[in-house]
Amino acid sequence: MSGAILVTGASGFIGTALCRHLIRQGRRVIGVVRRSSAKLPAGVERRVVPDIGLATDWAGQLGDVDTVVHLAARVHIMRERAVSPLYAFRYVNTYGTRKLAKASVAQGVRRMVYISSVKALGDGRPDGAPYRDDDLPAPTDAYGQSKLEGERILEEVGGDGRIETVVLRPPLVYGPGVRGNFRALMKLCDTPLPLPLGELDNRRSLLAQDNLIDAITRAIDDPRAAGRIYLLRDGEDLSTSELIRRLRVALGRPERLVAAPVGILPALGNVRRIAGAVQRLTGTLTVDDRAIRRELGWTPPVDVDTALSAVATAWRNGWGR
Repeated sequence: MSGAILVTGASGFIGTALCRHLIRQGRRVIGVVRRSSAKLPAGVERRVVPDIGLATDWAGQLGDVDTVVHLAARVHIMRERAVSPLYAFRYVNTYGTRKLAKASVAQGVRRMVYISSVKALGDGRPDGAPYRDDDLPAPTDAYGQSKLEGERILEEVGGDGRIETVVLRPPLVYGPGVRGNFRALMKLCDTPLPLPLGELDNRRSLLAQDNLIDAITRAIDDPRAAGRIYLLRDGEDLSTSELIRRLRVALGRPERLVAAPVGILPALGNVRRIAGAVQRLTGTLTVDDRAIRRELGWTPPVDVDTALSAVATAWRNGWGR
């Protein structure tokens, strides 16, 4: 493969790991960051783009680029302050994606890999069945709507064959350094107290950071991926109760899960904010990833217990403190 790989969101949770992985493979990597002070892995070429949105000027940024991996996005906001959340999400995830995609076509970029989300489909099928590739998208929030619109932009710009596009739809991604709901879950698990979470009989598809990085690398290289949209998951779906059990074991904590109704979560006193994050993980949301396995021969290289052990080790070494 000739030319560089440009990664937006290069200093983020996924972007840092992806850049480090690609550098280890001997590739030329350009990392797009918002600030010149953002940390990047050694060997990554820095390009500062302060704002990704309607007015972003990509001139001069893409001339030597073979592949764009578009990770940068406005993600879930725990305390939303935007007057119009939908516009705020669209500004980055929809309009910013359109601007970058059209500039990539104009500059002769070969392939664009767009990291979308299972949220583009929704928050879980009403019948509890896994999402499939041919399910009709029905996003339930502004984030999911904006990601779906980003997907449709790639379908539009890739339609005439001037650029190859690949869309990946991961579920919740976890790994050392992750934030949001999973980080809150780690805080809850790292306590000796018994937890009233033993009756959560849901199912969740998750994706370890290392497995996502491997899938992105496959999407960059494999000619069979062009024009496709793929759902991703680890090789095993877990109930939230089972996830907590395994995390507590990995952390060296006793399991100590007590059967109690899910409705008790908001009443957990001084851990109410953490409990709220756990409550957002109590629904069933699973995906069918047979398409990428069948078409590209991809299998996740890291099993769930190995990935959770790595998370626990990083937590014990000071991440999240």
